[in-house]
Amino acid sequence: MDFKGEIADKAAKITKKIELYLPKEEGFQKTIFSAMNYSVIVGGKRIRPMLMKAVYDMFEGTSEAIYPFMAAIEFIHTYSLVHDDLPAMDNDEYRRGQKTTHAKFGEAMGVLAGDALLNYAYEIALKAFEVDSSNKDAIIKALKVLTQKSGVYGMVGGQVVDVESEKTSNSVITREKLDFIYRLKTGALIEASMMIGAILANASDKDVDYIEKIASKVGLAFQIQDDILDVVSTFEELGKPIGSDEKNNKETYVTFEGIDKSKEDVQSITNEAIDLLHSFNKNDKFLEDLFVYLVYRNK
Repeated sequence: MDFKGEIADKAAKITKKIELYLPKEEGFQKTIFSAMNYSVIVGGKRIRPMLMKAVYDMFEGTSEAIYPFMAAIEFIHTYSLVHDDLPAMDNDEYRRGQKTTHAKFGEAMGVLAGDALLNYAYEIALKAFEVDSSNKDAIIKALKVLTQKSGVYGMVGGQVVDVESEKTSNSVITREKLDFIYRLKTGALIEASMMIGAILANASDKDVDYIEKIASKVGLAFQIQDDILDVVSTFEELGKPIGSDEKNNKETYVTFEGIDKSKEDVQSITNEAIDLLHSFNKNDKFLEDLFVYLVYRNK
């Protein structure tokens, strides 16, 4: 099996694990359950839970407590996409080749589905205490990272600055501000994923900090590649409208550096992350290959 096939196989297995945590579509509020499940199940590369599990395995973690956190990080990522697609934000009707949640269920239900997935993520993460009551300190640390990296000092904070920085007659985005957006909006959840994998495997605080630095580089390279794909890809490959950054008057890494330099920077930043990863002297082959896959992906 080639690496792309291995990724697809792992993503399918992760999806099956995540499905175990999804709510049953029943009761008077059945519609919200349907919207939540649709949002999570339709497509998705499962990159964040995959990174979490890969780091967990690298540090030789053995507890089943990792699985509630894998589901939680995917739910939080999905909620952010549901809200990002709303008319008040990017106003996109397609994602992963399918109708976006608000396009299928209506704008109000799109808002509520995102809210529900965020709240439900924490309900699921708390199940880790039931799975492994002997590792409470690590679970509490992981919960702290999960909440901080997804909130106003993480992903939400980055999204706020991103929304406010859309080019209008009275707003200008600087490179410094763009770096801030990327570090929080995209990087924070990737950092959370990898840090939680290390924390739940009882890695040292020093190693967790080091993993955060690696994840920060991975997140930056991932976002730059997203910017590149928004320019050079097609709807069929990307599964969503291309040129959305230009449509929404957004400055991106490509705007500042151009396509060729952006591609060079993606490769160099990824190589830096891989070099740092090797310093652990552990079995990191899958993570290294995953980093490379993320940079050369076409969707």
